[in-house]
Amino acid sequence: MRTAAENRTFLAIMGALILLAWLTLWAWEHSPYSRYLHHGLWGQTTHTVLSVHYHGLSAMLYLVGWTLMTVAMMLPSTLPLIEIFRRLTIKRKNHLQLVALVIAGYITIWAGFGIVAHLGDWSLYQLLGRVPWVQSNGWVLGVGLLVLAGSFQFSALKYRCLDKCRAPLSFVMQYWRGKNDELHSFMLGVHHGIFCVGCCWALMLLMFVVGTGSIGWMLALGAIMAIEKNMPWGRKLSAPLGVALIGVGLLIVLLHSPQFI
Repeated sequence: MRTAAENRTFLAIMGALILLAWLTLWAWEHSPYSRYLHHGLWGQTTHTVLSVHYHGLSAMLYLVGWTLMTVAMMLPSTLPLIEIFRRLTIKRKNHLQLVALVIAGYITIWAGFGIVAHLGDWSLYQLLGRVPWVQSNGWVLGVGLLVLAGSFQFSALKYRCLDKCRAPLSFVMQYWRGKNDELHSFMLGVHHGIFCVGCCWALMLLMFVVGTGSIGWMLALGAIMAIEKNMPWGRKLSAPLGVALIGVGLLIVLLHSPQFI
């Protein structure tokens, strides 16, 4: 009875954490500061305002929004691994702390990816953002991300990382040694985050196209990645999704071709 109650309590806590992230993003989206979630809008602000302090604040708010998005979208897909780890460590007095460290390691990797993605986008803007043709044809960059994400769905790296994420028990047994509990728990989350980024980074970059605060797209992409990682038939979704993303990219190109203008 105690174990069943603990299981329900743990799932309730995790559900509340994920729900809080979704609600915070929803409230942020409907606040006067929603521009910091819509990447394109706040990006224009930070590039036109000369204050270094303001730019740093904007980047920090973007990182907070990205981290909240990670908790909302990606944490649900890693719950099977977290639950297995919790059950394996439940007899340890500090098992809740160890679970929290796994989550912290996982979120740290996704936050780091957000920083890299932001810097890459900023660099791309510096290189191409002032080119007149790119300014008047910004849709090309969105098409590029769609085709990139679609193409990555067929890559060997995608499937290697996805297979790691789809075997949570063997993953825990491989990367958690049970010695130096706190460090190894955090590193388990780090390793899981690395493989999760490895299989999902291209899909997450699509948030740069639709905006970090687009709740509908977050739900759709989060559901797709959760299905890929956890459903028995999820692996079979990758290739059709890749075809669909590339198809949407080509359709956008077609709609912008001269005969449609």
